[in-house]
This record gives sequence, structure tokens and C-alpha cells, in this order.
Amino acid sequence: MNKDIATPGRTKEILKKYDFLFKKSLGQNFLIDSNILRRITETAELDKDTDVIEIGPGIGALTEHLARTAKRVLAFEIDQRLMSILPDTLAAYDNVEIVNEDILKVDVGEMIATKLPNREQPVKVVANLPYYVTTPIILQLLHEDLPVSSMTFMLQKEVADRISAKPGTKAYGSLSIAIQYYMEAELSFIVPKTVFMPQPNVDSAIIHLKRRQEPPAEVNNIDFFFDITRSSFAQRRKTLWNNLVNRFPELKEKKETLEPALAELGIDVKRRGETLTIPEFAILSNFLDDFMRK
Repeated sequence: MNKDIATPGRTKEILKKYDFLFKKSLGQNFLIDSNILRRITETAELDKDTDVIEIGPGIGALTEHLARTAKRVLAFEIDQRLMSILPDTLAAYDNVEIVNEDILKVDVGEMIATKLPNREQPVKVVANLPYYVTTPIILQLLHEDLPVSSMTFMLQKEVADRISAKPGTKAYGSLSIAIQYYMEAELSFIVPKTVFMPQPNVDSAIIHLKRRQEPPAEVNNIDFFFDITRSSFAQRRKTLWNNLVNRFPELKEKKETLEPALAELGIDVKRRGETLTIPEFAILSNFLDDFMRK
């Protein structure tokens, strides 16, 4: 077996060989600790029947650990310069395909159907995400109807805290709800900034997202539901009512009708958004959606 890419010496050797310079605009921070990579694959619960999508393989440090553990790896790399490096660093693995595409501009469903046919189980996504596009990537993957059972991401610890946050905490917000509506979210472990080259300014974390069999609440209009949740956190210090009126001014004249009606449903409009659970937001959005259609 080849010497792991994820060591300081091997990484420097590859960078020197190809005269590779990091692009800050692409958020490139390469892992140089194989133990962390092994823990990532363990968290992702991969086996020889698992097909994996990776986003941003870099020079292949995580990719080779995925290739050793999974059936097939389909990796999307936006940086054209790495397309001459990856075939070299991953030459020992015939179960890896690298696609030079921006994951945000690709029809991922079509790619899965074309490049990962004859699957024995749903695909899993595993990636060390660039900080600057973490949220758009996760939300796009969730909103597309993909045969993906879980996602395991390395991302900025602050974002991982927000994704996995519970109601009543400072980190809980519309991002928590947007992801936890579809997935069970668990912050698996912290990754210190010292295991990257170059070192980022903050620590990272591994978040494991597992597809729910059923959403935690029944929502009549999913777009309106997410509109309500985003609006409820627009200004965190404001009450639920004040945030909703800012988004839907037409509600202001209906407060005398709405406040008692919502109270009967267990929703006090004087609460702040961060105190509401997903089922409570579902009750709120279903009621307001029906009310505003009348």
C-alpha cells in the first residue's frame, strides 16, 4: 500500500513536485493527519458495498481513505490544476473517478445515475468542505431529490454547531431547521486547525447527517415553512411576532385575531424564534399559510 498522502512530508513532496500554490479563493486547506481521515471514514460508516461522492478532493488525502474502504468514489474537483496531480497520487486505486466540475453547477442526480449505476444501497457523501461554500453545498444537496442516505462533512466548527444545535440555544437558527428537517444531525468530533496545511484560523468539526425516514413534522407548504423559519430569526432579539410582521406587514392589522388563535395551538407570539421546535414551526407555518390564503 502506498504511503499515506496525509502526512506533512508526503504532502510537501507532492506540492513541490507540481509547484502547487494554494488558492485562498478556493478555501484550500489540505489534511495532514491520517488518524483524522480514518475517523472520518468510520463516522461515515462505509463498507465495500458503499458508493461515495466526495467534494473537493484536493491532492487526494481523504479520497484514498475512501477508496480503501468503499466500493466506488466519485469526486468533484473545481480546480483544474489538481486534475494533473490526482491521477498520480491516486494511481493505485481503480475505483476512483475524478470529475473537474463545480458541484453547485452539476446535476448530481444525473451524475449518480450515469457514473454510479447498479448501486446496492444509497450513496453517501463525504467531504472536507471549503468554508466559503459550506452552506450552499449542503442545502443544494438536500433540496435535490438524491438517493443519498447520509452526509459526513468536515467544516468550520461554528457552522457544525449551528447545524446540530437544539432549540433554546444561541447556535439554533434557520440553518439548524433547514438541515434537521431532512436529516438527523450529530457533531461527531472536533478537528484542530494544526492538522491542516496551510493552517486555517479556526478549528473544524466533523458533522454526520443521516437521512430521516420521515420529517419531524407534517408541513403543508415547504417553501412557506422555510420562509417562516428564516423570517423568525431575521433579528434574533425580536419576538416572533415582530419578525413575522417585518416579513408579512399585512399581518399587523390581524394581531387581535391571530394572537389568541395561535395561543390555542400552543404558539405564544411573544416568544423568540430560537425557542420553537420544528413541530412548533410546522404548526405556525401551516396555520399562517391557511390564514393568508383566505
